[in-house]
Amino acid sequence: MGNSQSKVELYAAIRRDHRMGMSLRALQRTHNVTWRTVRRALDGQWPEPRKKQRRKESRLDPYKPLIDGMLLADLDAPPKQRHTAQRIYDRLVEDHAADDISYSMVRVYVKDRRKEVRRQAGVGPDAMFVPQTHLPGAEAEVDFGDVHVMLAGKMTKVYLFSMRLSYSGKAVHRVFASCGQEAFFEGHVHAFRVLGGTPRGRIRYDNLRAAVERVLGLSRARVENDRWTAFRSHWGVDAFYCRPGIEGAHEKGGVEGQIGYYRRNHFVPVPEVASLTELNAIVDRLTFNGAIIQTGTESYRLAHTEALAEQTQAS
Repeated sequence: MGNSQSKVELYAAIRRDHRMGMSLRALQRTHNVTWRTVRRALDGQWPEPRKKQRRKESRLDPYKPLIDGMLLADLDAPPKQRHTAQRIYDRLVEDHAADDISYSMVRVYVKDRRKEVRRQAGVGPDAMFVPQTHLPGAEAEVDFGDVHVMLAGKMTKVYLFSMRLSYSGKAVHRVFASCGQEAFFEGHVHAFRVLGGTPRGRIRYDNLRAAVERVLGLSRARVENDRWTAFRSHWGVDAFYCRPGIEGAHEKGGVEGQIGYYRRNHFVPVPEVASLTELNAIVDRLTFNGAIIQTGTESYRLAHTEALAEQTQAS
């Protein structure tokens, strides 16, 4: 039987050659088939449909209801604190001893199943972000992102300060009760201490009230808050303000994505803590255990001594 022939075409060819006088044995040799196939073709039978192969059982099958439950629970979870495939895999291993499955099995299943769950619930497609490229040690991005935690037994919205180095993607985080100016300043001081200095170039910001009092038209000119001007001058920060709206979010997409990544990987499921001090201790432990601190791949200029940092924080 030829590789490119369908079974219908094969039967037609056998009947044609038989009408030309070819013997049954010659038909078997010519078409490389058994005598039963020749007999069925000459009897005018329609080829039998291909038998459906029995679906092989997968090691993931026992865990699929658990995965579906996590994806369904995500529909009611805070929008930015939903499960990734990695987080689902980690929970299956940690909570259900699923040592017989691999991350790739979970990823392939979640990729299609998540879309089905979202489609059935009438939820639109996820947002997408375009990565940027930058020179080593030249730029950073800063932003606040809201997260939900079970704080002292009560579901509470708090704010995650993030400073992300644009080239390497290394980031420093701090959780605050608000995103006011005091938290904004303290987050910077904490990040500079962890990183050992400030970026050589500029830091990108949106037009948050802690820094900007007024946006001047469609230009990038801003009227800054006086305390912020004094603070960034003290630390040698060169501020770059993004455009308002969704276009500005794309200009600092690195930190936007970093906050989302941090939420999904470290705030899912929603953490339960007694205080923000306890939560920040966990965040610090993740920072220093997770290669987020300064390495030789980035070059920084030291900005100030520890004494100056303490003086700024006190003021």
